[in-house]
Amino acid sequence: MDLFFSYLIYFVLFSVSLAIIHLANSRLSSSSSKLPPGRTGWPVIGEILEFAFAARTGKPERFINDRMKKYSPEVFRTSLMGENMAVVCGAAGNRFLFSNEDKLVSSWWPSLMKKILYSPSLFDNPPKEDLMRPSSSVHEFLKPEALKHYAEIMDMMARKHVDMYWNSKEEVKVYPLSKKYTFDLSCRLFMNIEDPQSVAKISDGFDRIMAGFISLPINIPGTAFNHAIKARNNLHKEMGEIIRKRKKELTESRRDSDSPALDLLSRMLLMNLDENIEVPSEIEVTTRITAMILASHETTSTAITFALWYLAEFPDVYDAVLKEQMEIAKSKGAEELLNWNDIQKMKYSWNVARESMRLASPSHGTFREAIADFTYAGFTIPKGWKIHCSVHSTHKNPEYFPDPEKFDPSRFEGKGPPPYTFVPFGGGPHMCLGKEYARVEILVIIYHVVTRFKLEKVNPNEKITYNPAPTPVNGLPVRLHPHQM
Repeated sequence: MDLFFSYLIYFVLFSVSLAIIHLANSRLSSSSSKLPPGRTGWPVIGEILEFAFAARTGKPERFINDRMKKYSPEVFRTSLMGENMAVVCGAAGNRFLFSNEDKLVSSWWPSLMKKILYSPSLFDNPPKEDLMRPSSSVHEFLKPEALKHYAEIMDMMARKHVDMYWNSKEEVKVYPLSKKYTFDLSCRLFMNIEDPQSVAKISDGFDRIMAGFISLPINIPGTAFNHAIKARNNLHKEMGEIIRKRKKELTESRRDSDSPALDLLSRMLLMNLDENIEVPSEIEVTTRITAMILASHETTSTAITFALWYLAEFPDVYDAVLKEQMEIAKSKGAEELLNWNDIQKMKYSWNVARESMRLASPSHGTFREAIADFTYAGFTIPKGWKIHCSVHSTHKNPEYFPDPEKFDPSRFEGKGPPPYTFVPFGGGPHMCLGKEYARVEILVIIYHVVTRFKLEKVNPNEKITYNPAPTPVNGLPVRLHPHQM
């Protein structure tokens, strides 16, 4: 059952008990308040049904575009996931939202996600910091100085992945392999775990957690939600053992927390050992690592899948990428790993990846919560309302991208698109910290696939659905045509 209809059923089942709350929250705090134009749909259910059908057709932008035309190209009102929601649109809306982080708005996560990721103890004794937001350890981990060292590890793992799962195959499914590659890499760089059995065990837990995100939040035996809760508990137990073992190793070795090659878990634990600060609990550390893996694994695997989708679809684009990558390959020794400087040379390949993310963005956008009443475009956004910044208001908007359905990597040459129009990583001062990490991860696998194979779609007319990220309905099967060296 997909995410959208799961939400729909959930809201229908609980509509009677929540309708009164919904109606109370929807009242104006003042009769003079001027809310954005729009509609909230049915009580509790809101407009989730319309949103779901647009996504199922592979055209989620229709939900946004239709309301921009009907109500306002700047901001409109809707109701999704049981919440009053203002959708800010266009480059100006993106700029406003990204520029007012922690001033007028703060990060917000659907309650279903927190119910699964957070153990009961975190609700009983809430942590001082939002565990879904990057900590100082994550900031250090994602600095360019650290990524320069991780680039070689990424290359080594990408090479191993292609050797094991692509070589000697006539046909592969790109989407599941992309997910495996990004998950294996997350385990290695975030926790320094490479053992296949350990990775598989952790992966199974994450698969159950992800299934819980698209389930009814009914915690009774046999339900996907119940399986997700059990998987979280088992994952916390498994990772708790890893944490205790790693703490002992780090205490004995006293490695420097500034070492650029450290995995994220070791970096987090060392900062706790080195600084005179309140030490987070094992549950808090585990929750942070889990959130990081979920954020990086799902979105990046989608980006890789659609970069290869378009490379298989457009021979001229493929040839240009192959030329760029072969020039780099010819400069390397047989066993020499890619380095940071090699990644910087992959300019056209990155333009291809970005154009892929414009047409098939790994996420619908970002969500925030109003932490104060404020006015935007002449309309009042009440405190407590949720705000959605959708990529679909700009990514396929002909005002910013002429002939928007055309795949054209040249859009990103020179200065590229206007500011705040291409926003898969957010924008402004709060640009996604993982942007450079994702860039290296994507380009390294493109290098190893393209320099070895030409890709041919098995089904040229394969459909795309959104659940909630864009997903090839058949997993993108491709035929591999090895280069004759």
